[in-house]
Amino acid sequence: MKTGRDLVVDSVTGVHLALPVAGPGARCYAFLIDWLIRAILCITWYAVAALIYNGRWSLLAPLNPDAKWFVLVVTPAATMYFLYHFVLEIAMSGRTPGKRTAGIHIVMRDGSSPGASALLIRNVFRLVDALPLVYGVGLATTLLTKDHVRVGDMAAGTFMAYERTDVVLPELTTIGSSDAGTEVVSELLSRWTSLDNTARRQLAIAILSRYRLDTNASCAAQTDLQLRSQLEKIAPGRTI
Repeated sequence: MKTGRDLVVDSVTGVHLALPVAGPGARCYAFLIDWLIRAILCITWYAVAALIYNGRWSLLAPLNPDAKWFVLVVTPAATMYFLYHFVLEIAMSGRTPGKRTAGIHIVMRDGSSPGASALLIRNVFRLVDALPLVYGVGLATTLLTKDHVRVGDMAAGTFMAYERTDVVLPELTTIGSSDAGTEVVSELLSRWTSLDNTARRQLAIAILSRYRLDTNASCAAQTDLQLRSQLEKIAPGRTI
């Protein structure tokens, strides 16, 4: 369900994950940073490769470019520019340097991290979002749609969320004495690998500190494996 600009992924057991939707401003800010990085990378590659190809202090392209020019200069620069988002979003779990700077990341509609196929679809549709110039279609759809998504997001089932997770947990005094509490932990463990790393850590920390099994500071210093181990002690029958 949706609450304002938050997309809330909920369940019958009471685990509610609120993901604040990033607006056009944050998206544009991230895009501009990424565009500058891409431009710097491509221009730097072109300059160095052109100097190597020409064998002298000249950046001019040959009048009759040969295969070596395209292989050494043009193809790598074009590859960096067009695959920048796709490669980095896979490597950084739905993020790029620009998105990280803006404090946003790509999330699936169910709250999980996007897979390679979703990211591929999302990036292929950049060809549509980029029309007619300077991402005119993409900017228009992010302004007009409720969740500020572009065409690529609609096709891939993704949206852009801020790097913040709100957790709403059932009112239980001790998790060990409640079946409902155990169900909360069991569901989190069953969804552990599909949830975004930031989301699952904050859910685990909220559960452990809420029921006084550990403090926020102590939980925050633990690794994913340590947090998971503590949760598995609460629901011993559930492993992932």
